[in-house]
Amino acid sequence: MRSSRALAAVALAVTTATAAAACSSGSSSSSPTAAPSASSSSSATASASTASSPSTAAKVTLTWWNNATNQPLLGIYEAAIKGFEAKYPNVSITNVPVQNELLQDTKIPLALEGNNPPNIYQQWGGGVLGQQVTSGKVANITADVSSWIGGISGASGWQANGQQYGVPVDLHVVGFWYRKDIFKKVGITVPTTLTQLESDDAKLRAAGYAPIAVGSKDRWPDAFWWEYFALRDCPQSTVQSAIKSESFSASCFGTASTDLAAFLKTNPFQTGFLGTSSQQGAGSSAGMVASGKAAMELQGDWDPSVMEGVSTNKNLSSELGWFPFPQTPGSAGSQTAVLGGGDGYSCTGSQQQAQACAEFLEYLDSPSVQAQIVGPGASGEPVLTSESSAITLPATQTAAAYFKTASYEELYFDTALPTKPGQNLDTAIADYFSSPSSSTAAAIANSPSTP
Repeated sequence: MRSSRALAAVALAVTTATAAAACSSGSSSSSPTAAPSASSSSSATASASTASSPSTAAKVTLTWWNNATNQPLLGIYEAAIKGFEAKYPNVSITNVPVQNELLQDTKIPLALEGNNPPNIYQQWGGGVLGQQVTSGKVANITADVSSWIGGISGASGWQANGQQYGVPVDLHVVGFWYRKDIFKKVGITVPTTLTQLESDDAKLRAAGYAPIAVGSKDRWPDAFWWEYFALRDCPQSTVQSAIKSESFSASCFGTASTDLAAFLKTNPFQTGFLGTSSQQGAGSSAGMVASGKAAMELQGDWDPSVMEGVSTNKNLSSELGWFPFPQTPGSAGSQTAVLGGGDGYSCTGSQQQAQACAEFLEYLDSPSVQAQIVGPGASGEPVLTSESSAITLPATQTAAAYFKTASYEELYFDTALPTKPGQNLDTAIADYFSSPSSSTAAAIANSPSTP
């Protein structure tokens, strides 16, 4: 089951990253070498279990930063706020949707360096969480969620040193989202090997389609490609050791770079892909697939929701299909491993605000709201296995079913690593996409340790 395998390496990565954060952080302030314990006296990490519940407490105001800037998930989140405020009338939540890259790369890091971070902010777990904990501003909500967190799949990915510093609300797997109608029109079938994918790409381009869309402007979509080649070329133990040591110097990672370069030479992407965004507007990579200008895209299972928000295509749900990253027979890595992660949230602020935040996260993980997030919201897979049946999109159902057969799931490398090393890796891979060479390949291997 997903709860036993999802983000299996994340708890280790977070513990390691927390200890290493002082070395990795660009902050000039000193940082502890381990996450604050549950007994910490600071307001950010103190347990709020002794405070009165939000339903009886004084007025509590919370600010919520998330990346749900478009429908349908924007509406799902707004409805969740209304439902929660009706249940807890003394709590008021201000929703602040922020464009994904701006939120993740700029606003959250700056907010945690400042004195007024949002009370609820989007959290992807992994080494990034481990490093954020050292700011002293992320609340330890272990005691507040202890009565229900055991039923949440993947929750250990939002821990640091065994303490809960965040909670997931959905889980993801990365694969190919493709237009079934275009495949049928061109006369191609879903590829199972990289050679077959390259053959399909050639037929699609000959038929006038961009075979594969990619939003290279945002860098992290490029990383999905290199990371999948790494999963196919490297044994699981090598991948996880590289993330722990923050070094991709093992020879199989060089093989992954070589294999990616060979694939890039087949001209698989749209014209001008280096300047294309992944999720912003009809001209994004998601928009290209939604409009039929491109036949497929390697993305997470939030992609259908993004496509719906940037397209007027009313038949999209029936036209979308999904397949896993193709196999590369003869390679040393797992041929069925998947790349993935999840969306979650962390809490900051006073003891009372942290408790109210934890209550809101419990509400987001309740059966009725989970059904909305993964059903109409089309935002991946639920953290409650009981709500898997709420997934209505056939393509996402296919992705969820395949995940159950995967040998293992590896967290996105840039999230498994601490913030700076992860950003360095994304930048190095993006540079390699732009200009594959021995020097840019070496930059990927050494990127986590780049100052």
